[in-house]
This record gives sequence, C-alpha cells and structure tokens, in this order.
Amino acid sequence: MSPIHQLDQLPEPDPQEVAEWLASVDGAVGAVGPQRTARLLRRIVDHARRTGVPLPPPSVTPYVNTIPTAAEPAYPGDEAMEARITAWNRWNAAAMVTRGNERGGLGGHMATYASAWLYEVGFQHFFKGKDADGSGDQLYIQGHASPGVYARAFLEGRLNEADLDRFRMEAAGGGLPSYPHPRRLPWLWEFPTVSMGLGPLSAIYQARFNRYLHHRGIKDTSHSHVWAFLGDGEMDEPESTAALALAAREELDNLTFVINCNLQRLDGPVRIMQELEAQFRAAGWNVVKVPWGAEWDGLLAADFDGSLLDALDTLPDGQLQTFAARDGAYIREHLFTGALADLARPYSDADLARIIGTSRGGHEPRKVHAAYRAALDHRGAPTVVLLQTVKGWTLGPGFESRNANHQMKKLSGASSHEAPTTR
Repeated sequence: MSPIHQLDQLPEPDPQEVAEWLASVDGAVGAVGPQRTARLLRRIVDHARRTGVPLPPPSVTPYVNTIPTAAEPAYPGDEAMEARITAWNRWNAAAMVTRGNERGGLGGHMATYASAWLYEVGFQHFFKGKDADGSGDQLYIQGHASPGVYARAFLEGRLNEADLDRFRMEAAGGGLPSYPHPRRLPWLWEFPTVSMGLGPLSAIYQARFNRYLHHRGIKDTSHSHVWAFLGDGEMDEPESTAALALAAREELDNLTFVINCNLQRLDGPVRIMQELEAQFRAAGWNVVKVPWGAEWDGLLAADFDGSLLDALDTLPDGQLQTFAARDGAYIREHLFTGALADLARPYSDADLARIIGTSRGGHEPRKVHAAYRAALDHRGAPTVVLLQTVKGWTLGPGFESRNANHQMKKLSGASSHEAPTTR
C-alpha cells in the first residue's frame, strides 16, 4: 500500500491532470536521473514561488554560496591596505599568546582569530560606535577571538605593547582578561561571552530590548544593530538555540548571528552548515551561506549534474577538515572518484589543494562583505550568516585544520607562514 499523504485526503477535481504531472516526473527521472530531476524541480518551485504561488521556503538550499560571485556588491574599501591591516592583527594576536606561554604557560587561543576577516570587515565597514546615530551597535564577540580584538586595539593605539604582554595576567594588576569582560575592561568590552551559549541567547534579548525601547519612545535604537559572533560547536549548547523562534516571531531584523563554521570542537563532530541552515530556517530566520571562495566558481560551473555538490553534501565534517590538511593527490583520490574524475582533470594537484583545501568563503573579504550587506538589508526576520573557514588559517601547516589547534599555544618558526603579509 502506498503511504497516505495529507493532500490525498482532499477531493481532487482533476485526477488526470495530476497523473500527467506525475508521469512527467517519472519521465524526467528515467531520462536524466534523479539528481538532475531534483534540480529541475527546485527551479520549478523557485519560479512558482516568485510568481506568487504560496509555497513554503525550503529547509535546506544547495551547498553553495547564497550570493553568487557575480551578484556581490562592489567592495567599498582598499582591499590591499585592509589585507595588510588584517595580517598585522592576525600576527599580533598569535604573537601575544605565544609570548605569554613562553613566559609562563598562560594559555589562550591562537586559531580562532585566524578567521580574522569575519571581524575585520565588520570593524572596517559595518559596526557603528557609540557616537553614531542612536546608541550604536552591540557586539557579542566570540570569547576565543579576544586576542585579535586586543591586537586591533593595539594597532589603533588604544593598547600598548606592555598591555599585550600582560594578556591573562590579571592577578598581577592591569592585565588583559582572557575573554570579553566588561567589568574588568569596560571601555572595550560591552558583554561577557565565551563559548557556552550565553552570547547568542543574550544577543536575542538585547535586540528585543532595543525594539522595546524604541517602540515606547524611551530611546531611539532604530539605527542600532546587534551582532553575535559564534562558533559552530557552540551552537550545540542548549542556550544557543533556546530563543531562535522568539527572535523570528518578534521579526528582529536588527539582529545578525555570524557563525564561524570551521568544523572543529574539543569534544566531537559539529553540525555541518546544511544542518545549521535547516535549524535556523525552521525557526523562521533568514539564512545567508558562504561556504566557498571564488576559486570554486570554475569547478561548480562545470558540475552540470550536481555530482560534486552531492559529494560535498554527504562528506563527514572530519573528511572536509582532512582535505584542508592534506595534499592535492589525496584530495583527487578521495573526492574526485568515478564520474567526478573528469571534473578535476583540468586542475593540478596544487590547484586542488588550494581550492578544495583552503578556499573558503569566510577568508575572502568580498564574500564576507556581501553577506553582511545582505543581512542588514533584509527586513522582517533576523539573519544568520554561515561562513565556512579553516581553523588556524595562515598559521601554517602545523596549525591549519589540525585537531589539536584548540590547545596549541605557541608558534614556532616552522609553523607559521604569515608574518605580516598581504595574504
């Protein structure tokens, strides 16, 4: 017996028409296969939705960038100069943790701020200070990224080298706190965060409170935006997702979550980007995905039957992480097998290592900028920006995508290939 669907219980005025549509689907599957048929049906559903047919949005979209490269807005800054600034901040963040641990094993995290563009694009082009209209923006910074924020404050002249040398040395007086700590450093930090889920929960209620103040005429917060920077592993904390539906129900388009999807955590696998997308879409959020860098465009343009996307969509998170730590020959052998071999043939092993291994959307300022612009322009719902990165990017083969990099506290001369450069 065939399964009974809800629509089967309603009277059908034209069974013959339904049969013809179903026969068309059967014919497509027989002629071009199920994967190609799925793509055809997605295009039909998208077209129907654009023409006003009341269809619910999909829970998961294809594993590609929400904003194609050709649709990205012009970048407003000097990319070469910003690349130098970002490299300096990334280097100084790693150096301050290294120096602290050479002196006394103070701990700290070096790999998180390697995804520096997530923050640098925001600081350069989006975040509004307290002297802006209203009360400015509110930032919930990922706790493990604090060395990078200190490094930026140093470059701006708000901290000096002696301050950086007292990272995690609060007991001696005047040291910089390990994580965002508004009581210890009120001029820099506004909210306490680490990675236990309280940041995202607090950010939602902050955005809701901003709306409360504005709607009741207490304070003009209409130009204030709340940004919460989070790790993908953190999203498994119950508090991280406890109020997602509240944010959507209240239409908090003054709120953006930025999730650093580097596929790594201390205690097991993380939710991949597609799982996070489904979770947020189900709660009513707008989702902007940024998995791949611009160098993926050629591969994806040649993926006519969607085989590469299917392979990526079914990869365990650990395997994609492994690709970032292995050479092109390994990637060719373990990803581009069978029908995918022809897709990879025009590319050298070095090309595959660069594209598949490290070309991630979260490491390209144009893609980060486009995603943030789309988040601010969206109305009627909060937005989550899902950016794929390589944890420890630019810190060298001893760091990039290594399982141990959460606990690695020192750079060696061989481990890092990014003393301040323009990468």
